[in-house]
Amino acid sequence: MISGSLSSISRDKFSKIDCFTKIVSTLGPASSDKEVIKDLALAGADVFRLNFSHGDICSHERNVKYIREISQEIGKDLGILADMQGPKLRIGSFKGGSIFLSSGSKFRLDMKEEEGDTSRVNLPHKEIFSVMYKGMPLLLNDGKIRLKVLEYGSDYADVEVEVGGELSDHKGVNVPGVSLPLSSLTEKDLKDLELALDFGVDWIGLSFVQRPEDVEQARLIIKDRAWIISKIEKPSAIDSLEKIIELSDGIMVARGDLGVELPIEQVPVLQKKIVYSCRQAGKPVIVATQMLESMINNPTPTRAEASDVATAVLDGADAVMLSGETAVGKYPVEAVRTMDKVIRNVESIPMYNDIISLYQGKDAFFEKRGLLKIEEAITFSAREVSRNLPGASAIVTYTESGSTSLRAAKERPCLPILSITPYLKVSRRMSLVWGVISRRVEDPLHTFDDIGKTAIKSVKEAGISREGDKIIITAGIPFSHKGNTNTLYITVVD
Repeated sequence: MISGSLSSISRDKFSKIDCFTKIVSTLGPASSDKEVIKDLALAGADVFRLNFSHGDICSHERNVKYIREISQEIGKDLGILADMQGPKLRIGSFKGGSIFLSSGSKFRLDMKEEEGDTSRVNLPHKEIFSVMYKGMPLLLNDGKIRLKVLEYGSDYADVEVEVGGELSDHKGVNVPGVSLPLSSLTEKDLKDLELALDFGVDWIGLSFVQRPEDVEQARLIIKDRAWIISKIEKPSAIDSLEKIIELSDGIMVARGDLGVELPIEQVPVLQKKIVYSCRQAGKPVIVATQMLESMINNPTPTRAEASDVATAVLDGADAVMLSGETAVGKYPVEAVRTMDKVIRNVESIPMYNDIISLYQGKDAFFEKRGLLKIEEAITFSAREVSRNLPGASAIVTYTESGSTSLRAAKERPCLPILSITPYLKVSRRMSLVWGVISRRVEDPLHTFDDIGKTAIKSVKEAGISREGDKIIITAGIPFSHKGNTNTLYITVVD
């Protein structure tokens, strides 16, 4: 167990630079001005999310340009996540724009294109009818209206309204408990995806992931042009969670959609399960949706929202995300600043290291993983040294693919991880990874002497080490072999 004093010292140094847990900030009408984006970055945002469900291509391209310029101005490689819209299941329109459905009444969904009324409405999705069954639940308007299928055919369904309410044009449809025969990438997504990749984004958010094949399909298109964040928003994805994590570069816990299709009491448990599974796999995980939602209209969050952020931090999530708070809210910069304060406060408590490392104790480690590969043994050893070496101030990783830094972050050490890489795209991708501060060098390094000198220079410039401190360095020999972490050594900052 790490002592409270060592934990506090290392956190205090790091807090002057950044949080261990990263912040993802969504851009939108409230935050598409360059100065606002810069203020968001200075307030603590590490990654900016472009939501391709909204906005136009010109605004997304302009925001990418702003982010890259700001990154140069503030001397920090900021990440960009392009979030694809995915399939949107919606009903048609009504005469007059809306109706009221009474609980207990009968209603029909069909594929007729005429405007709807109190007896029926268009449902233009043959994929839903193809998996229909008697008793099937259908949810409309974010789950506010609940229907049950009584009779159905290839192009219609007669339903009973179990929970009624007002229903207006083009409200969303959720089909809980089934896997729909739909690709996660629509024609719109394919066009948006190519444009986002041309813009040079770092991460692609893959919506509507139901099965591992959805990730494999996206990988064939994206290749290594960006890393893939699979959004877990469909209950069917939980059945294949481990495989989806394995095929993805990262995961987003999209709690809003999960909360519509699943009983609400299951969502907190699933959040912990997904975060835990990602940490075991060493894949970055984002906790998203409604984290500080009241700050869309108010300058301060509720106590429950602050606790929600704190819980994600204590679970060891790599990042927490702001959506409407920064995209359309009245207080976008204040929302980032508030989230940053909550994270810093949680990470400053002496027990933080022990809480997020509960499953990573030695016994649990070997019980879970069995015999270690060389690269795993090196990074596990670096974590143990970081917890027990007096005067240690940082772990330094040299990486050409990002894998060495990812493995270091997987162990959740008690020290900041300074990642040195010669590649800009790798440095930007590290912006989402827990505890990592990324620094670029102009050319690949080839000797221990080069790495040692660069490491010492980098930790001093980052302000996380001073003369006399010890730093723990991991790298792979020979240096040109990606993913080959096989060396750990300790040097003193001079």
